[in-house]
Amino acid sequence: MWEALVQLDRGRPGLADQLIDALRDAIAAGRLAPGTRLPSSRALAADLKLSRGVVVEAYEQLVAEGRLLARQGAGTVVAELVAEPVPRPAEEAPREAPDRLVEALRPGVPDLGMFPRATWRRVYEKVLADMADGALDYGDPSGARRLRVELASYLGRVRGALVSPGGVVVTTGAAQGFAVLASALRASGATAIGFEEPGSYGVRGHLESHGLRLVPVPVDGDGLDVTALERSGASAVFVTPAHQFPTGVVLAPARRVTLVEWARRTGGLIVEDDYDAEFRYDRDPVGCLQGIAPDAVAYIGSVSKALAPALRLGWLAVPDRWRDAVAERKAWADLGGPVLEQLAFAELLASGGYDRHLRRARLEHRRRRDALVAALRRHLPGLRISGVAAGLHLVVELPAGVDDEALAERARAAGLGPLPLSRMRLAGGGPPGLVLGYAANPPGELETAVALLGSLVGAPPAARR
Repeated sequence: MWEALVQLDRGRPGLADQLIDALRDAIAAGRLAPGTRLPSSRALAADLKLSRGVVVEAYEQLVAEGRLLARQGAGTVVAELVAEPVPRPAEEAPREAPDRLVEALRPGVPDLGMFPRATWRRVYEKVLADMADGALDYGDPSGARRLRVELASYLGRVRGALVSPGGVVVTTGAAQGFAVLASALRASGATAIGFEEPGSYGVRGHLESHGLRLVPVPVDGDGLDVTALERSGASAVFVTPAHQFPTGVVLAPARRVTLVEWARRTGGLIVEDDYDAEFRYDRDPVGCLQGIAPDAVAYIGSVSKALAPALRLGWLAVPDRWRDAVAERKAWADLGGPVLEQLAFAELLASGGYDRHLRRARLEHRRRRDALVAALRRHLPGLRISGVAAGLHLVVELPAGVDDEALAERARAAGLGPLPLSRMRLAGGGPPGLVLGYAANPPGELETAVALLGSLVGAPPAARR
């Protein structure tokens, strides 16, 4: 039966992808009906004369897509069919809609084509059908109560956060969280904030535009240098402890302890940006800093990297002493965000749809990360690659003397989207490099992009002009 159902071309690489395709097609066509129990991975591997690892990989991918269910004691069964379209292996996915294209190697954006449109439509329609008329009035400026309940549960379960529904403020993306916090800090008398060096160019603009002066605090292999923060005299600090941007390092346990001690001793505020921590590939995601010091940490997150920036959904949780100032500024900012989107996201969380989407995205992003690393080793051999263990980007260090700003500009002119590492530094210095994103492009596009980038790095000046 299985040899007839699964046609494999053993002369072509990618047996796991072929098996995934065959099973996916059989489920979509109804040849594998909902509730059908599949053989164990060992038994199917024996039937098809494959390694067990190939079958395990295929099962895991289809479970992540929601097409199979793996239940302890019940084996692996076909899930109820859903209308959610699941693309072919990403390098084969059609690119018919121009607005889906993203500059190759651009960091900070997910694959917008992976947005779970059918699932989102279902939860949105359910919300519209179930909600009371009164829910269409101006809502609580801090966000829909149901979403804050679901977020508190999710963040505690997945990120190790210690937040109550009343302590969560729903924002229009992380950007509004930074704006609200910066305003509250300025009102408290703060004029400066410690900032990771190197650090996020985009977040830097948010904080500076609201009147805060940024003080560079060095980052090394253990994360933020807390001793340097002490010397800076800043009363607040911005950090990305689970996956530092852009270097990718994790704030070491000892540094976490000393950073919290600094905040409690000085009354300082730690602003934690948990921007892409769900995507970790070498181990389980690192817990957030807020979970060990809710009295000292303002915690910011969003769905922009996991779902889509267009949703403009984020969250902010602050220590008790900051709650009134933050709530007041959030209310004056917008009188409350889009309630329908908030309730739809709450339904997505409650139904498990968000977890399923993240599992699927995590598997695909890891595959793309591997493809980018392999392409860099082929086309830019010998260069140091870092920050590969997590997230949606990595850093490649360029030879001394290369102008990474100029290289990034040439890359943009060629249709690529890398960011220069030097732009991430306030104080300057350090080796040149590029920050490369891999989430938005399938392996085939990444290979082509890196080959083009390699030609730009290696081209003589005359050819570059």
